[in-house]
Amino acid sequence: MGTLKPVAIVDDDPSLCRSFSRLLRLAGYEPSVFHSAEEFLADDGRSRFACILLDIQLGGMSGIELQRTMSARGEGAALIFVTAHDEPALRAEALQAGCAGFFSKSDDGERILAAVREAVDD
Repeated sequence: MGTLKPVAIVDDDPSLCRSFSRLLRLAGYEPSVFHSAEEFLADDGRSRFACILLDIQLGGMSGIELQRTMSARGEGAALIFVTAHDEPALRAEALQAGCAGFFSKSDDGERILAAVREAVDD
């Protein structure tokens, strides 16, 4: 078996982080959890992530703000938003900025995993 592909999870919900970590590990990925956008940005090795599962509503910097910051820095990881606040304006903003997917936290994990596979394995 090859090297596990690293995927970041940026979410302040510990239960969701555990669930996504388990799902990603079972699918052959190496998840790393960050509980805030600021914690993620402080990681000097963040360029290793080809994909980031990202909440929009975070304490401090929002997921949309993290997306803008990464874009301005030329950091090109695929961003997949997973949010409890699926508002049309936020969805439109995220999609316009080029996210690889936008899901509600209530969406099926297999659909989210399919988006991760598409973003990472292509």
